[in-house]
Amino acid sequence: MTSSAEPRRIIVGISGASGAVYGARLLQVLRELPAVESHLVVSGAGWRNLQHELDLEPPAVRALADVVHDLDNVGASIASGSFAAHAMVVAPCSMRTLAAIAHGLADNLLTRAADVTLKERRRLVLLARESPLHLVHLRNMATVTEMGAIVCPPMPAFYQRPTSVGEVVDHSVARVLDLLGLAHELAPRWQGLPPVGAAAYS
Repeated sequence: MTSSAEPRRIIVGISGASGAVYGARLLQVLRELPAVESHLVVSGAGWRNLQHELDLEPPAVRALADVVHDLDNVGASIASGSFAAHAMVVAPCSMRTLAAIAHGLADNLLTRAADVTLKERRRLVLLARESPLHLVHLRNMATVTEMGAIVCPPMPAFYQRPTSVGEVVDHSVARVLDLLGLAHELAPRWQGLPPVGAAAYS
């Protein structure tokens, strides 16, 4: 149990699915929030996608997080349930990482931290990225949901009428922040449509 004086520690995992921008943008936003401490762990394929999709080299990514952990360091703080983390987000979450979490493999620090998050009954949010999905993907999603994780695919919200890729990304990151219970003003909230027949439709 953390005291009110301690920061909210959010673990961010970036795995090898397309969509590295979601993890990078989440780290940027967490830096701006008060009393939040981000802990980053990136898979080998995650580093490759950060460079390929965003032209971000490791030093630039590391600078976005408060603490960076090596994928192979299973003795890191975030590998223990006694480390007072608030929640973990895997953004993006590859199907390989999803499968490892679903089956409790804990074969590297990213999947071990996710396993710890589940066993300690803390919030685990997985931005699963794949399409189309086959049966094993779906079964693994059902399994992690039954274990207490939240599968949160980053779906574009066209009802907000986005005008840029950045707005699409920010909407998904905003939903993650909502799931973590972190206040933000990253994206507008839905206010509803006017009644049918209102002046807006005349």
